[in-house]
Amino acid sequence: MAIGIVMDRKLVAILAADVVGYSALMERDEEGTFVRLKSHRTELFEPEIKKRHGRVFKLMGDGLLAEFASVVDAVECAVTVQQEMAKRNAGVMQDERIVLRIGVHLGDVIVEGKDRHGDGVNIASRLQSLAEPGGILISGTAYDQVRDKLNTELEFLGEQRVKNIPEPVRVYSVSGTLAVAKAVHISATTKPAIAVLPFANMSGDPDQQYFSDGVTEDIITELSRFRSLLVIARNSSFQYRDQSVDVRRVGRELGVSYVIEGSVRKLGPRLRLTAQLIDACSGNHLWGERYDRNIEELFAVQDEITQTIVATVTARLEDAEIKVASSKRQGNLPAYDCFLRGIQHLRGYEPDDNRRARESFEQAIALDPEYALAHAYLALSLVVENGYSNAPEEIKQAALERALLAVRLDRRESRCHVLLGQIYRFRDEFDLAIASMERGVALNPNDANGIAHLAGILGVSGRAEEALVLLHQAMRFNPSHPDWYWGIRVYSLYALRRYEECLMASRTYSQRKRPWHLAREAACLA
Repeated sequence: MAIGIVMDRKLVAILAADVVGYSALMERDEEGTFVRLKSHRTELFEPEIKKRHGRVFKLMGDGLLAEFASVVDAVECAVTVQQEMAKRNAGVMQDERIVLRIGVHLGDVIVEGKDRHGDGVNIASRLQSLAEPGGILISGTAYDQVRDKLNTELEFLGEQRVKNIPEPVRVYSVSGTLAVAKAVHISATTKPAIAVLPFANMSGDPDQQYFSDGVTEDIITELSRFRSLLVIARNSSFQYRDQSVDVRRVGRELGVSYVIEGSVRKLGPRLRLTAQLIDACSGNHLWGERYDRNIEELFAVQDEITQTIVATVTARLEDAEIKVASSKRQGNLPAYDCFLRGIQHLRGYEPDDNRRARESFEQAIALDPEYALAHAYLALSLVVENGYSNAPEEIKQAALERALLAVRLDRRESRCHVLLGQIYRFRDEFDLAIASMERGVALNPNDANGIAHLAGILGVSGRAEEALVLLHQAMRFNPSHPDWYWGIRVYSLYALRRYEECLMASRTYSQRKRPWHLAREAACLA
């Protein structure tokens, strides 16, 4: 007579979590992905699971399985993890973000030591695989227990056939967490958030849809190069295609402060594209432009328009953000607002502006010691406050150490490299200055100011022709460029002995009354 094997079983809630696109992340940056995922596990996943009386019983390279005695604890844990992951991803480039799918099921499992097996585990895993990136799906058995116990909306998605499970499974989506994961509200981030809505195809020709979509996608991609911005992913912004939208509603739903919208119209051999930057809180237009181009060079036009819009928008955004920060009361300001006030003072000409800029950057660093850009701008403010190239050697050395620290904190922030280049310039280390600035421009070829700074160092390094080419590019990218662009043009033209052009450029420059510019004008007239 055969002796039956008695299995140890129990009813538990199973949470299955998996990293979206894990293989691609590892292929792009194996070490960085491993370190970031380990940090999320030790700082967020495992503590939150433990806090909810759960236990991780299986760790995989790209995910985990956990059990909970209470399905309410399991779902609340999932919601918290997704919300916190969205906040953590707010400061990370899209191709580096670790995004989760989560499934939760209440069911019977087989107990084998510390491991768990059976349909209860399988269903949770299948639900996880069906979830959208940043989303949570729960089974019908889980829903039956939590529907009156959560402050979260649950949306019925119907019955789903699940692999290796004979009966269909009722599936519910935990609403709200996906929206949070797609875009964290600006108040939870340290950077302005922006959404680019699909540009409307006004041509009356459906075949032109690919072009308007292409422009939109290019703008999203190129804006994402600016690590000082949180740019909402294509999938989130394209849900508003072919809709008459209220940008304030978009702002609320995507958690952004700014929206770009526009249209594309084909007019015979000409192409007209319009773009607007809108404050999503007030609905006010901050900037708008119309571009008319010949259509023969379609893709060249697409690149040109994209670069111009991106450079102009980022400049306007920084101005808008500084205005908001400066209007806030002094007090317990977040690091980002302290940083913006530092930028405002660094641009100023009052006697104490340089000191106040330095103090603002120091305050930002005190609040966020790993704020790379604050360290980089603090380095710049140190030499500016103490006479630029005439600063004492110990100040220049302190500035260099600070700028190098900024690059170590965020090697992919282009402005850190550009600012390091400026410090090298003040130390008369021109080769190192050029190399650093070229690295910054390579990381973000849309940063008009970075290109102009590179032009400036080339101009004083005997490469004035190259400087003028780059400066022209920067001016084209940013038609409303800062006045100091003209100073670079003046110096470069003078170095090339193009005195008539130099004189014209000098008379455009608002700071021409400073002694060195007056002397250069006199030399041009001699």
